[in-house]
Amino acid sequence: MIRVAMADDHALFRSGIASLLSEFNDISIVFEAANGIDLQKKIALHPEVDVILMDINMPLMDGYAATEWLKHNHPATLVLALSMYDDEQAIIKMLKAGASGYILKEAQVAELHHAILQLMEKGFYTSDIVSGNMIRSFQQKEHNIKQELKLTDKEILFLELCASELTYKEMADQLGIAVRSVDNYSRNLFEKTGTKSRVGLVLWAMRNDLIKPL
Repeated sequence: MIRVAMADDHALFRSGIASLLSEFNDISIVFEAANGIDLQKKIALHPEVDVILMDINMPLMDGYAATEWLKHNHPATLVLALSMYDDEQAIIKMLKAGASGYILKEAQVAELHHAILQLMEKGFYTSDIVSGNMIRSFQQKEHNIKQELKLTDKEILFLELCASELTYKEMADQLGIAVRSVDNYSRNLFEKTGTKSRVGLVLWAMRNDLIKPL
């Protein structure tokens, strides 16, 4: 039996998902929380939770802060981000905070169930927006990667800027290059790292200690 909890400030959505998941005979809903603060109180009473379905936008303590807190205080509990946001910055920020997967709220309940099972089996959940290569790159160990791939200081700075909220134009200004040159940096780093997106670059750079988590 997989012990699941939810943190979401929309009570109807929260209870609806909990009810649907309860129909699976391998899922047990332990508790529901309205925000990160509520989550902290309830997990203190139920530390045995395996997976937490984490919304991002919540009052008092949002999903980013709650996930970061869980990573330090309940490292064995896996976080699956369950959000309406599908933009790169939200995905990067949640994975940097410690989430092991990301799924959209528009997903079918069968997909959500599959995500929970994969999370328990592999330690992470892959999807169309978070690829297996990205997660594996994030979790596997590398050594002397900067020298091995002959990364320049400017490429390292580019990776740091990718983890920020800057637009490509703002990144170009920071680097002192033309906007069109940002595409060249991206393509070169995609080829060197085996990634395919800005999200993938950030995860890869974090895992290899080239940039610092938030």
